[in-house]
Amino acid sequence: MFLSPSRKALAPFRGHHTWYRVTGDLHSGLTPLVVAHGGPGSTHDYLLRMTELAADGRPVVHYDQLGNGNSTRLPDAGADFWTVELFLDELDNLLAHLGIADDYLLFGQSWGGMLGAEHAVRRPAGLRGLVIANSPAAMPLWRAECERLKDEAPAEVRDALRRHEATGDFHHPEYQQAALEFYRRHVCRVDPPPAEVATTFLALESDPTVYGTMNGPTDFHVIGTLKDWSIVDRLSAIEAPTLVISGAYDEATPLTVQPFLDHIPQVRWELFEESSHMPHVEEPARFDHVMRTWLTEHS
Repeated sequence: MFLSPSRKALAPFRGHHTWYRVTGDLHSGLTPLVVAHGGPGSTHDYLLRMTELAADGRPVVHYDQLGNGNSTRLPDAGADFWTVELFLDELDNLLAHLGIADDYLLFGQSWGGMLGAEHAVRRPAGLRGLVIANSPAAMPLWRAECERLKDEAPAEVRDALRRHEATGDFHHPEYQQAALEFYRRHVCRVDPPPAEVATTFLALESDPTVYGTMNGPTDFHVIGTLKDWSIVDRLSAIEAPTLVISGAYDEATPLTVQPFLDHIPQVRWELFEESSHMPHVEEPARFDHVMRTWLTEHS
């Protein structure tokens, strides 16, 4: 279904390991595309469709961030361990390990786009371009918009979410069912979700250490350490050409992405009219076209 990897391996990082896979040849002459997944606490699986971009000869790098998937799991690590800086350092370490720190493109989806923006404001010399896909520029904006989306949900969904969030009973079957309905509306409108997306959902459920610590019980009830995160006042520092992607039904609403458009000097926005949070699986043909065009322009 997806292009086979040319390499799967582990990169040592602070006594732990970051798992990665490379599709294609890192020495092909085309600038590699590094793919950062969401969460925090997700896995690379749901983004495997992006291996299609390697069919043109461009190497594509996926990785599982520390604490998730095939990378080192640390279920006993506390909240002070799981920081934005940790994942920035891990990304830098991976780029150096692969020998591509002087020439790469970065695609970040959801939390991965937040991480990508944090990476880009540091003005790394080798970053040739940045894609921020389905990501907010500030979690207070995201939280407010998720409250609005909950208000617009069918009454039984809205009321179930509000009722159990008030008591903290996030494992109640009624809450779980209402959360699934929210996700069908605003996370992935392909029903049932593709196998690779389902694999990531299962991974999140089986080990919620990072997600629960940094985000919270659901995408739309953020009570973790990231709840006040914002990069709005630093976005003007981004020098890399930037593509912002979002969906018309996305939980990353236009209001949450607007600061990227207002403050990043070289930026453009692609809105996917038939998508929510995952245009790469909801509108794959258009997604591939948009990405291939942008990659050609910015390699």
